[in-house]
Amino acid sequence: MARETKNILINSIAERHLRWAAKRWARGKMLDIGCGVKPYKKMFAPYVDQHIGLDHADTLHSRNEIDIEATAYEMPIADETFDTVLCSMVLEHLEEPGKALSEAHRVLKPGGSAIYMAPFIWHLHEQPRDFFRYSEHGLTHLFEKTGFEVKELVPLSGFWVTFGQLFVYYIYRFNRGPMRFVPIVPLVGLVVQGLAAVLDRLDRAEAWTWAYLIVAARPEQGGPAQ
Repeated sequence: MARETKNILINSIAERHLRWAAKRWARGKMLDIGCGVKPYKKMFAPYVDQHIGLDHADTLHSRNEIDIEATAYEMPIADETFDTVLCSMVLEHLEEPGKALSEAHRVLKPGGSAIYMAPFIWHLHEQPRDFFRYSEHGLTHLFEKTGFEVKELVPLSGFWVTFGQLFVYYIYRFNRGPMRFVPIVPLVGLVVQGLAAVLDRLDRAEAWTWAYLIVAARPEQGGPAQ
């Protein structure tokens, strides 16, 4: 129960925004950077012809869905191969995000789209490989510096969702040992997430978003990434 209910709220928000981005921007041959278990495979299937997953050898996730084992910095892929790049909640785990974006730009065809999600206010996770958090201005700077044209930059929540979800993660620290058999923490977590979702609609203070969705395009004309 704990694993299923802890983050229902943010997962539903992220999936809703990714579904919108997939319908609007995804097409052709897609590279999923840091694919893990390809959780969005079915979501993108109606819009892309191929879904190629790339992940590194030391991933913490199952390797069953990996098609290309490599890092985001050195991908054994020819220039201008893909029509779409997907990279969800991976950018914070990369020591050199600019280098990774340049490599994504290289393998993307002119006119192709890159769909990313990255956290802004979030707790440490998958340590020690957790390096950065990104504001909307930082994301714009990184993508434009590497040759992309930003098309969409969407905050995924306001204060209440961010606060509520972080509170739920915090109380799950106590859902261990004998307490893990008592449903009180998961039940409180569900109530908090539901209340946070309602309050976020009433007062959407996006300066406190937990994450951003960014869609960027490789321009039809122009040179390689800087």
